[in-house]
Amino acid sequence: MSDQTPEQASREVIDRVQGSFDRQGLMRLLGAQLTHVAPGRVQVTLSHRDEVTQQHGYIHAGATSAIADTAGGYAALTLMPPTSEVLTVEYKLNLVAPAAGDHLEAIGTVLKSGRTLSICRLEVFAVSDDGRKLVAAGQQTLIGVPGTPSTTGVSS
Repeated sequence: MSDQTPEQASREVIDRVQGSFDRQGLMRLLGAQLTHVAPGRVQVTLSHRDEVTQQHGYIHAGATSAIADTAGGYAALTLMPPTSEVLTVEYKLNLVAPAAGDHLEAIGTVLKSGRTLSICRLEVFAVSDDGRKLVAAGQQTLIGVPGTPSTTGVSS
């Protein structure tokens, strides 16, 4: 990630989110990468590999939903105090097309950041040489919980 620009979060927030993301075993297992952090908006990318596909060769809905949940959780975290953690309360994801592409981009965008609950829009796009296509869309509710800087992160 590059230094702060108007579309990016502060270096402190980027480092906090990246550090937490790096501690997520599932994201490591899937091979997902944190690719953009802005205030209230986070992107997570997942490359198409055999290990994350289902029987028809598309990226599995479980992997698709996991990166969507993570992107939304970190989007909410960017707007929370430095000693907060965030937990998913619920989310709904509609799968609108097969996840066929070179990679997926999950984007979490905060719709409302509250003192206790935050609401995020979740979108997942399949990207290939042919362009970018929406494959999943949803909404998520998250709760901010007190934490310490050493344990701050996202859990589902």
